Amino acid sequence: MQNSRKVISILVDNKPNTLARISSLVGRRNYNIETITASETHMPGVTLITLVVTDTDPDVLDQIVAHIEKLEPVREVHVMDSTGGLYRELLLLKVIVDKDARSSLVEIAEVYRAKIIDLSRSSMIIELTGEPSKLDGFMDLMSEYELVEVCRTGVTGMNRGM
Repeated sequence: MQNSRKVISILVDNKPNTLARISSLVGRRNYNIETITASETHMPGVTLITLVVTDTDPDVLDQIVAHIEKLEPVREVHVMDSTGGLYRELLLLKVIVDKDARSSLVEIAEVYRAKIIDLSRSSMIIELTGEPSKLDGFMDLMSEYELVEVCRTGVTGMNRGM
């Protein structure tokens, strides 16, 4: 993760409007949410929300965390360690492909350990999981091809150890 980005991990009870309240709170502090993900956890009725925010002044970030912690459905809030964390993102990419370009696309996919999950005569869908910088590098190479659709999930992550 780049240093100007901070990852905030928020464990919440799965209640209506929680995600909207959190994103609104961050927006009111004039922070941009670069990515946001929400998913079920191993605990019934509990959701993990992961925010990536940019241009983070440490004092304002502390204020945001303190305000999020006060919201009723919030159980825990952590600003993740930028060096000790493991971060992943999923990319799905549909690209127009002809016979001549197919082999070069397969080679690029193999180098990045991407999966070709759909193939037709005229298009290919590629799946890639990894750190955001890996996906950015892959997208740089893919810009030479005719992209039809690109979908990125946003960052999720965990700190190492206990």
